[in-house]
Amino acid sequence: MKARKESKTMLTENREKRKYKRVPSNFKVRFTCLHTDYKGTVTNISEDGMFIKTGKMSFPFDSTLEIILHLKNKIFKVTVEVRRMSKSSDHYDGLGVRLLHTSQEYRDLVNTYKMIHQNRTAFTLT
Repeated sequence: MKARKESKTMLTENREKRKYKRVPSNFKVRFTCLHTDYKGTVTNISEDGMFIKTGKMSFPFDSTLEIILHLKNKIFKVTVEVRRMSKSSDHYDGLGVRLLHTSQEYRDLVNTYKMIHQNRTAFTLT
């Protein structure tokens, strides 16, 4: 029990250290690491990072990856560094990544999700 409490504290501390607030998102991505292809869903996004929910995965922490983002009308790539991996039962199935470079296209994507999130929050409050 004590280890679980410490890990929750560490997770909270990591979230508090974030430079930008993450907002909920839901879009598909692909990436390759160590000659293995992976697919995932981005569940939250910020100006400098995202969390990707995946199936079972295995690769080195601090890996640098090229993520291919699949949006309705376009596909583009971002280069990221793995900062955190999440584990469910007996395998890793998600990763928190930090962008190494951001493009205007990516910033536009983040701003779109921020507006969607703000509109949903405003609707809920009224």
